[in-house]
Amino acid sequence: MRLSFSSTLQQVSAIYNGRLKVDRICSEIPELADHGVSLPPSMQGLTDDQIMELKLKDEWEERCIPSGVAEFKKDELGRRNGHAPNEKMKEVLRKTVEEAKALISKKQVEANVCFTTDLVKEALDQLRGAVMIVYPMGLPPHDPIRMEFENQEDLTGTQASLLVSPEEEAQLWWASKELQRGKKLQDYVGKNEKTKIFVKIQKRCQGAPASEPLVSEEEQKKMMLHYYKRQEELKKLEETDNDSYLQSDWSDRQALKRQFQGLTNIKWGPR
Repeated sequence: MRLSFSSTLQQVSAIYNGRLKVDRICSEIPELADHGVSLPPSMQGLTDDQIMELKLKDEWEERCIPSGVAEFKKDELGRRNGHAPNEKMKEVLRKTVEEAKALISKKQVEANVCFTTDLVKEALDQLRGAVMIVYPMGLPPHDPIRMEFENQEDLTGTQASLLVSPEEEAQLWWASKELQRGKKLQDYVGKNEKTKIFVKIQKRCQGAPASEPLVSEEEQKKMMLHYYKRQEELKKLEETDNDSYLQSDWSDRQALKRQFQGLTNIKWGPR
């Protein structure tokens, strides 16, 4: 527990922001697989007629071509040039995205895997390698995937920008307490090296984080399913009791009359 706050904050911020970067790239690569590389910003969102009228030309279209035979699939959003890789190359991208997501998944912690910046770097290296296999000539400098790899991404005005927590703006919270800069972890949790703590990272302007729910969303779903099944079982039991009530002798209004007439326990059938 001799780690300083600054050292801990640096590592936590790097892991947190690194996971966000991997997620952003993984969400953009399927678009690359389906519609090819990004058009220049001046051409994005324009129709073919508008592009011809303005005499715009994509200088990177002939340079940044996928391996093998390209397949044309127009991007209805007008962000990408439509020259997509073939199915074999698409599969390379899709498989790598799945592997990268698994590397930065929270399930790693549940499996007692020590989550470090090395895992984030490995995920990024895998994604970068897959893109290079499919596009050996590289991506145009304005493509958001290349910008992410080169740390040149512009998230201004996007929802993603609200999630990023720069180290200089970050705070760590534990047990509803803000860990102050300049102090050591042992000042808060003692000197036991095996002590495990759960911290939350927040931007300075966001204040204290919300408390964690007592049960997880998955546990809540299981509880709701259990209660639903129990209600169905009770409903069936109640219906069964009602049926047995209707079939019982004491519920028959004519039973007493037949008893006085000696007509009980009479069975009818052929001789």
